[in-house]
Amino acid sequence: MKKYLLSIFSLCFAAFAVAQEAEQEPSPWSCNGVVGLNASATGLVNWAAGGNNNVNGVAFGKVRLLYNESNLSWETNVDLEYGLSYIDQEFDPFQKSSDKINFNTKFGWQFHKAWYLTASADFKSQFAPGRTYGVSAAYDPIISKFLAPAYTDIAVGIDWKPNDIFSVYISPVAGRLTSVYVSDKLENKYATDQPGLGQSLKESYAVWKYDVDDATGKVIKNYDSNLHGQLGLSIKGAINYTYKDLKIITSVSLYTPYAWNKTEIYQDATGNYYAEGIAGKSYANDAAYTKIGYQDNNQRFGNFDVDWDAAISYQFLKCLNVTLSTSLKYYNGVKIANAEGIAAERVQFKGTLGLGIGYSF
Repeated sequence: MKKYLLSIFSLCFAAFAVAQEAEQEPSPWSCNGVVGLNASATGLVNWAAGGNNNVNGVAFGKVRLLYNESNLSWETNVDLEYGLSYIDQEFDPFQKSSDKINFNTKFGWQFHKAWYLTASADFKSQFAPGRTYGVSAAYDPIISKFLAPAYTDIAVGIDWKPNDIFSVYISPVAGRLTSVYVSDKLENKYATDQPGLGQSLKESYAVWKYDVDDATGKVIKNYDSNLHGQLGLSIKGAINYTYKDLKIITSVSLYTPYAWNKTEIYQDATGNYYAEGIAGKSYANDAAYTKIGYQDNNQRFGNFDVDWDAAISYQFLKCLNVTLSTSLKYYNGVKIANAEGIAAERVQFKGTLGLGIGYSF
């Protein structure tokens, strides 16, 4: 009997030891990020300097899911943000202050130490229509919307990840789809206030091409497609660092297409387009023609599109969170008018400092 009891005790002890070892074995999955809601309010009574009562709110979430086991790595990042402001004024009381959808996933196979052969996919767009506020009391023109624009990248390349904090990804084979989709329902809804909505968005975000008549040099701008595909070079870097209650998350993405066409495009007084040098004709020194750009719309190799997002978050008192977030963008072909009405490619920048309810993990 003692032998049987000793055997049973030994088996139980061995099973308990194996179970403890299994429990202590680290999971290949990890998840971290920050989510929260920042808000502010301003109230004015007999304020000589002027202004309006206002309330601002921004909801945000930045989450990273990471899988590491053996020589396989899978990383997914989601960066979402939406902000709305209420301003006590006669029209346009509700105005969008921020709007962002960034999704990235990449799967890699480790072939040497910190080096991975990686396939990745990215998607960038926004939740709600963006408008130019203050144009009129009745209507504010739509200048962007969900899927207009949207940028989808699919790439294969090399990822260098010396640790879980830092990574650099280089892809010489990166395809980009730029989408500007406007449904017939939306087009019809704003047919009176904003005629040609779909065409104007396609022109703004370069989902078009020039068709050149080689015999005459005359150019036709083609807006038929909702998608514009390119093949190019992609470079990405990311930092995800946590120290106690401080979290730093930043990512930068550079993209340039394998294309080169600097044929100059000119426009006459009646709105017709012509290509410089086609059919032996030159418009460069003719005052009747105005240069409006290039046939490739500046989307050529060496001209990089830039996306750089950063966030610094500090959590205190368990549920309160202070966050500084910034976004910097530069897109070739996306022209923005200044105060004088001159449209050109410009650096876009947005910064938000907020205090509110948040949770870091």
